[in-house]
Amino acid sequence: MIGKDFKSIIEIFTTFPTEQACIEHLEKTIWDGNIVSPFDETSKVYKCKNNRYWCVNTRKYFNAKTNTIFENTKVPLVKWFVAIYLNATHKKGISSLQLSQYIDVTQKTAWFMLHRIRKCYGQPQEDAQLQGEVEIDETFVGGKNKNRHWDKKVKNSQGRAFKDKTPVFGMLQRGGKVIAKVVSDTKAQTLRPIIDKHIVEESTVYTDEWFYGNLHEKYTHKQVFHVAKVYAVGDVYTNTIEGFWSILKRGYIGVYHYISRKHLQRYVDEFCFRYNTRDYSQYQRFNLLLCNTKNRRLKYKDLIN
Repeated sequence: MIGKDFKSIIEIFTTFPTEQACIEHLEKTIWDGNIVSPFDETSKVYKCKNNRYWCVNTRKYFNAKTNTIFENTKVPLVKWFVAIYLNATHKKGISSLQLSQYIDVTQKTAWFMLHRIRKCYGQPQEDAQLQGEVEIDETFVGGKNKNRHWDKKVKNSQGRAFKDKTPVFGMLQRGGKVIAKVVSDTKAQTLRPIIDKHIVEESTVYTDEWFYGNLHEKYTHKQVFHVAKVYAVGDVYTNTIEGFWSILKRGYIGVYHYISRKHLQRYVDEFCFRYNTRDYSQYQRFNLLLCNTKNRRLKYKDLIN
């Protein structure tokens, strides 16, 4: 496994100059010297030619790409590694058009590759727990009605309307990680189960004036009232998570321009992953993402359906 940081994209090419070098690194990252069959974890495994292995119990061949985002791909792993590096290190993301020019594939292929990569970003969030001081807030992703052409304006879409915008609910532990979920609405009955799942009981929760149910039952709840133009009182504020929302929206506006509701959660996971690994070196983030590729295969027909 790599033992040094990537200082530039050039070092990606020098570290992984061939397909074989990529395969060997993928094997070390996923299996760490202990080859496990993706078909039967208890099965004995025999090594065969061309980086393949034989699962005794199921009598099937496999390799390091089996049951990962790389399975059955026709794109060389060298290009996949560059795509992972670029997407994981660009603070605001990278568009499929820009990636297609960097690695010499079609825009459609780059778009599919990026969605496969984003599929890996959400894995660490599924069972994550926050504790200590946690800020809670929600935002709405979508264009502003005032910026639309006169014949494309949406009636009654001001404020917290969902007609032309999608709500995203977020929880951020101060000095720690952020968890963000695309939700159907911002009602207390929708958001409270998410809060109870991801925030440890007796934590201190900071919110604005929005109602999330009776948080005092399980948490120390402190509020700041934005409606009265009070944004901070001592350590009571939600500025940290609002800073995360600003990063998300700058990526949305400046790089992706448009994100459909169907795929929005993957984009949100992408920004959460980069924020949560902000203290990682580039090679640590790269290897973590490779580890997350297991059991994350995304087929094109499932993506577009």
